[in-house]
Amino acid sequence: MTAFIIRRLLQAALVVFLMSVIVFFGVNVIGDPVDMLISPDADQAEIARTIQALGLDRPIGEQYLHFLKGVATGDFGKSFIFGEPALKLILHHMPATVELALVSLLMAILLGIPLGLYAGLYPDRKVSKGIIAGSILGFSLPTFWVGLMLIMLFAVVLGWLPSTGRGDTAVFLGIESSLWTRDGLSHLFLPALNLALTNISLVIRLTRAGVREAMHQDYIKFARAKGLSESRVVSVHLMKNILIPIVTVLGLEFGGLLAFSVVTESIFAWPGMGKLLIDSLLQLDRPVVVAYLMIIVLFFVVINLVVDILYSVLDPRVRLKDQGA
Repeated sequence: MTAFIIRRLLQAALVVFLMSVIVFFGVNVIGDPVDMLISPDADQAEIARTIQALGLDRPIGEQYLHFLKGVATGDFGKSFIFGEPALKLILHHMPATVELALVSLLMAILLGIPLGLYAGLYPDRKVSKGIIAGSILGFSLPTFWVGLMLIMLFAVVLGWLPSTGRGDTAVFLGIESSLWTRDGLSHLFLPALNLALTNISLVIRLTRAGVREAMHQDYIKFARAKGLSESRVVSVHLMKNILIPIVTVLGLEFGGLLAFSVVTESIFAWPGMGKLLIDSLLQLDRPVVVAYLMIIVLFFVVINLVVDILYSVLDPRVRLKDQGA
């Protein structure tokens, strides 16, 4: 297991380095932030001072080396717009995005697995067919439209839930979150549901397909032949095997929830990293954009490592194959 983790860490380091090159050079060739920061009537001397102050007068290769030195010490540069460290800005907005992604993932697990399990065990029932039809809708409907419809129904027509903002927060176990207050939860429900719909549909279909395939395997037939109850066959023998692909997909989807919650955060005015990214892109705030993308890369790398470890725990054959290689 130690060799397995070390090999994954070395691969992760290489991925992070290559992505730093792509992200930095890709962001720095788009637009001119100086045009956003100074008046069009500014003279050449003022423009030159601004360019020098931002470090944009140096060659792009030198800027990248300076960026790497800063990253080694946790410095991603200062925001052109706010004048604050880019990492500080992102960390300030990160808790809101993380709690939104966690609640969305929890919704996908709590709703998707039971519904997919039911649809797989009883495929001919009308309820099962309705679940599959609903999962198709979940894949098909655009996120921005669903978000607007949720606001229209639950906030405007029924008046049950607030439509925008994060709500009140509280501190519990040293963590400040809107999860600890009733007002915060009411603000969180709609954006989390909107963000979770696609993943709920995905988990339903993955679970159903896994159940339909596993039900015809020899180990299920043998478990039933031993006289085990149906609930034990499903909860122990069936679930352990179908969870392997689900864990893999959910791990990757969690990274996607963190990285691509931009639409949901914009619709519900959720003060997370996605909204910060949109504002930074519109204002060509390069340090914030680069810092955001690099943090998302690190999130994906860490999540992939955790998924690999969980995969090897759930399926020992993965570990054995790795050792053999």
